[in-house]
Amino acid sequence: MSQTKKRRRNAYIAEQLCVACGCCVKVCPLDAISICKGIKAVVDTDKCVGCGKCAKECPASVIEIREVDV
Repeated sequence: MSQTKKRRRNAYIAEQLCVACGCCVKVCPLDAISICKGIKAVVDTDKCVGCGKCAKECPASVIEIREVDV
């Protein structure tokens, strides 16, 4: 009997390339993104639903939406 894995979408930020502008924080409807120590954005994966608004808004294009197993 095979088990099907549940998958969900989450935002992934290339933290080393993030410029911490805060654009993603402003558009996230679930407050799942915050700026850490003023140098990079981080995603709370428990809150993120992978809507993609942050990725569309990011001027540095360092956010992508990925499917992950849960």
